[in-house]
Amino acid sequence: MKMKHLSLLCLCALALTAVGHKGVQPQALTYGERGSDLGIQVFQQVVSTKPLENVVLSPHGVASILGMLLPGAHGETKKQILSGLRYKKNGPYRMLKKLHKTLIAKSNQDIVLMANALFRQRGFSMEEAFLSSNKANFQCESRALDFSSPNAAAEEINQWVSNKTKGHIPSLIKADMLDPALTRLVAVNAIYFKGLWKSRFQLENTKMRPFTGGTATFTKSP
Repeated sequence: MKMKHLSLLCLCALALTAVGHKGVQPQALTYGERGSDLGIQVFQQVVSTKPLENVVLSPHGVASILGMLLPGAHGETKKQILSGLRYKKNGPYRMLKKLHKTLIAKSNQDIVLMANALFRQRGFSMEEAFLSSNKANFQCESRALDFSSPNAAAEEINQWVSNKTKGHIPSLIKADMLDPALTRLVAVNAIYFKGLWKSRFQLENTKMRPFTGGTATFTKSP
């Protein structure tokens, strides 16, 4: 599958209710460390274009999107994806698949809803090996849409994301993000996470303090 002359849109959505800090062991080069490093790099790029907006980003979501594209990449593109993932050859699949199963396992006390999909232009063929690899490694669905009707295509993608996250992520894409003439593939990752804080805020230690917003406005906030 060649991407050189095509428009490829990668979308990663994250709904976060609560996060617990697990701590990091700096001496161990784990998947989590690789993913966090990649996530921080992408985060820095995103916030540089949105200096006044709140930004939340899932490193695992970013890694999943790149992992989904990897089976269809060749040459320099493949080298760059592997470099970003900090792996050699096909290393990411085993770790990404393992983490995905761990996150959605019933034994996990946190609530995690995760969904991956490839939405391709109707009539745009993709190799079966590419689709099979993504289904096996990322539980990734594949659907055909008509991007020449961007409003309808965006609505269908958003409905799919909403259904997979039980309404927690009702909208992910806008119609103006789709180029009717060029868009051939939209790669989507959506994650909803609800968990308990490892160290909760104590009510008796919470006080109203001045808070400066991105537009230099002052408010009182706990």
